[in-house]
Amino acid sequence: MTKYNTWRNLFATLAIGALAASCQSPAQQEQDDVTYDLLLKQVSVVDGTGAAPYVANVLIGGDTIALINRDTTVTHNSRKTIQAKGMVVTPGFIDTHAHGDPIKEPEFKNFLAMGVTTIALGQDGFSPNHEDLSVWMDSVDTAKPGVNIAMFAGHNALRVLSGAMYDSIPSEENMKAMEQLVASAMDAGCYGLTTGLEYNPGYYATSNELNRLAKVVGSKNGIVMSHMRNEDDQYVEQAIKELLAQGQYCPVQISHIKVVYGKSKERAQEILQMMDSARQSGTKVTADFYPYTASYTGIAILFPDWAKAPHDYQQVLKTRRAELKAYLKNRIMQRNGPEATLIGSGKYTGKNLKQIAQELNKPFEEVLMDNIDPYGASGAYFIMNEELQEELMLDPHVMICTDGSPSMHHPRGYGAFAKVLETYVVNKKLLSLEEAVRKMTSLPAETIGLKHRGRIASGYKADLLIFNPSEVKENATYEKPHQLASGFRYVLMNGKIVKEGENFTSDREGKVLRKNQQL
Repeated sequence: MTKYNTWRNLFATLAIGALAASCQSPAQQEQDDVTYDLLLKQVSVVDGTGAAPYVANVLIGGDTIALINRDTTVTHNSRKTIQAKGMVVTPGFIDTHAHGDPIKEPEFKNFLAMGVTTIALGQDGFSPNHEDLSVWMDSVDTAKPGVNIAMFAGHNALRVLSGAMYDSIPSEENMKAMEQLVASAMDAGCYGLTTGLEYNPGYYATSNELNRLAKVVGSKNGIVMSHMRNEDDQYVEQAIKELLAQGQYCPVQISHIKVVYGKSKERAQEILQMMDSARQSGTKVTADFYPYTASYTGIAILFPDWAKAPHDYQQVLKTRRAELKAYLKNRIMQRNGPEATLIGSGKYTGKNLKQIAQELNKPFEEVLMDNIDPYGASGAYFIMNEELQEELMLDPHVMICTDGSPSMHHPRGYGAFAKVLETYVVNKKLLSLEEAVRKMTSLPAETIGLKHRGRIASGYKADLLIFNPSEVKENATYEKPHQLASGFRYVLMNGKIVKEGENFTSDREGKVLRKNQQL
């Protein structure tokens, strides 16, 4: 579509909204003579702000919400009508921490099925190894993704592209190259920078390096999202402090907030208090959260630093085998034993370490060393306390994410947003529907900087969900993690119906949302 047509469509949509508004004032008329593309009739509006629901007719013109009329007795002309009485309409959910390849696997039905219409990619410090991310974004638009995509530059990728790689203190030339790469990525439309400090090569970065990059992000009005250096109970506060230091230059977000090995609500409140204190001092800090007690990442997280790149693993096996064996045995026992590590990729997918060890008739630590190795699989790790994690979720500054993908062997990639509604709104009643929706819509939109999304209001984009909350089901399990969520009657993206009942349309309506080109 040409730039001229884009502006022409925008002005046409705004004109529809203005005309519709004038038709209703100063005195309400019995008929609205404007013809809209879609009418959602007598629907209960949960607008994403946390405000109480109200019943209205919602009118859509093009890709935009043109009119919200609380007087449902007024007749409206529309090309299509959805009789929505008894159902709610919410903004489409926004996943601030997701994974997947929108060029190789662009459909993203796992997200759409649970109501997610926008995902943030480039997480944990890993974005495509392209110096010019605008070229990659153009390729994504050509592939026509099934969801909208907000892109972040990844710190690990920057270290690779700049030549810094595993240097603990990059040369000034490489440091300046990283700064320029961040600036260029944000000029291309990225919303900020992500770090993955438990992963290589980001693990080798010092706080000075991270602070310098945060300054660049701040100068471009972006945000830093971080998979912090360590999420273990005894180290997590130190890791948060490192991130908060970057918060003097730009807003910061804790990715998939958790306290590994931590227990109790009180421990969660201690972590939340750190964040509250930082806000009182002027730091903008938020977090995202997935509603499961098992994490998921590469099996390398179990191995010591000296057994991972850039070190030669085969040489480690020859020279430090006994030491590695003792380390892995102790590490697994600290993490709730071999049954608490569920392999999610490779030949042992779906089996835990205890089962594999029994099948192979060898100690689980030797299974890790010889049959899997640091880069031979990913896994789910049952290492979190439910009471503590639920307390973190309830904080008003914590939003919902999946940290999932279409292929990940973990239910969060298919069920996280549905689970929030099914478990925490309908069953446990820990969250009101309005607050849960806020955490999944306007809060992430405002945090990232997504304009005209995340709320139901005139002039906002028509990314919308229509459903009965009691019908929403998670469906995905650890045993069968790739089962689609159900219960969302309609999913709309950019004004088009992309899912009706459990059926998806053949057209994909997503696009890359560039920070510097939002209308």
